[in-house]
Amino acid sequence: MKWHDATVSQPTDETPSRSDAIRVLLVDDQELFRRGVTMVLSSDVDLEIEDVDDGDAALERIAEEPFDVVLLDVRMPGRSGVEICGAIKQIAPSTGIIMLTASDEEADLYESVKAGASGYLLKDGSTYEQVGEAVRVVANGQSLISPSMATKLLEEFVHMSRGAAPATTLTPRELEVLRLVAHGKSNRDIAQELFISENTVKNHIRNILEKLQMKSRMEAAMFAVRSKLIDDVL
Repeated sequence: MKWHDATVSQPTDETPSRSDAIRVLLVDDQELFRRGVTMVLSSDVDLEIEDVDDGDAALERIAEEPFDVVLLDVRMPGRSGVEICGAIKQIAPSTGIIMLTASDEEADLYESVKAGASGYLLKDGSTYEQVGEAVRVVANGQSLISPSMATKLLEEFVHMSRGAAPATTLTPRELEVLRLVAHGKSNRDIAQELFISENTVKNHIRNILEKLQMKSRMEAAMFAVRSKLIDDVL
């Protein structure tokens, strides 16, 4: 898979301690896939992973303690991954969710973004190592999607009318933050560029999503493109 330039995080020279590891919950009903992902991600010192085989078990774990990122299969027996995604965002709004799928059906992509997903990966087109990289990108406050799926998503949002509030409801500072979000900037990058704290960035993003009646950074970024706030994202 060829990654969008904005989603590639750069390695650092610092090796994090286990206490600083990104906590990951893998939710997938395919045992072999869970074993493979868990084995590879567990070998990385900056990642700490648990796995469960259904959505209800995932919701129970997330209610017990926080996770930074959830890797969530789109298609599972019982409640769908999209439904579980929405439920997770209600319990833990700050948790990043990466949807995993074996197909590139556009309907799953659109519904996942609306439910609050921060990333979308095709199982057949991604290596285990790329899944780990995706986790780091989303944990860093960015959104992640492959270029081919991003094009489909953008085309859908261009033609959709979800009754979102107009961009004029955003303050000048919120518009600045939204433009940077749409360019794939992390909270840290935005804070440095605008000379504000990361907490202030988080507050701005929360206000943006509330005003636009949206659930994820990715959805807000697509809104920015559709509203012609920026024209060079994808």
